[in-house]
Amino acid sequence: MESIIETKNLCKSFKSFKAVDELSFSIQKGDVYGFLGQNGAGKSTTMRMLLGLIFPDKGQIFINGTEFNNSRRHLLTNIGAIIERPDMYGYLSGWENLKIFAALSDKNIKAARLHEVLEIVGLTGREKDKVKAYSQGMKQRLGIAIALVHKPDLLMLDEPTNGLDPQGIAEMRQLIQSLSKDHGKTILISSHLLYEIEQVATSMIIIHHGRKIVEGRVSALLNPDDTLIEIIIKPLSGLPGLIQQSQWAGYIDNVLPGMLSCKMNPELTPQLNRWLVGQGIDVLEIRSKHSLEAYFLSLTNDADTQDRAV
Repeated sequence: MESIIETKNLCKSFKSFKAVDELSFSIQKGDVYGFLGQNGAGKSTTMRMLLGLIFPDKGQIFINGTEFNNSRRHLLTNIGAIIERPDMYGYLSGWENLKIFAALSDKNIKAARLHEVLEIVGLTGREKDKVKAYSQGMKQRLGIAIALVHKPDLLMLDEPTNGLDPQGIAEMRQLIQSLSKDHGKTILISSHLLYEIEQVATSMIIIHHGRKIVEGRVSALLNPDDTLIEIIIKPLSGLPGLIQQSQWAGYIDNVLPGMLSCKMNPELTPQLNRWLVGQGIDVLEIRSKHSLEAYFLSLTNDADTQDRAV
């Protein structure tokens, strides 16, 4: 596959603090690439380097196979980005803001394109309202419209769901999926919200203390058979022995008073529930721990353990 972004051994320090440490990764054309890490892991620093807002102390960045430092201005014309919250003129309308930023792109952007991007982000009918009256979700979507107006192939979105309510998060998720599937955009999206990345990403990287922990296709990294399922039940004496004699013994991770913990594909959950009820066991609740959350925590905890051991 064709790489649209590739980094090699990126490093960036701020005085004695190493924010990014020998970071190498590759984003393929058409990917929704999840850039995961806890707050302070180095995500925003890396994205600023990819946009030329700050420069690495060491390492290389390639955009569409061309080294970034050799053709920075040209390469940036094919990138749209939102780093943290977009800055806009609150006393102007959404349309006026979009028109100003379109004029800054050095391209002859027609009014038809402004209408098109407003429709893409779901702001048609609200473009004449002043931005100061917009909700945070609307401001984020206007920011994406601004990032899209010059027709870039690559979008970089830094924590696009920060500060949004559940409805705004759902709308942002749907917009990202539409930009990928319906408009053919390659999207780099950084976040610490694991569940949201799991919903939209095709590939991902997890970084911790500025270092890469793992990178790959989401479908390959997250095995559904390893999903943690917790089942809350009424306590029952003799349950461990009953489980061990059943076909479910190989899936059980732990048996506690009032709770079963299993590792299995969620599609098996209805069958296990029927078996438990058939044994006279009262099932009060079944909950799935998101596989990405468990995977992320296991990797970062292991990394911290190794750091302490050094």
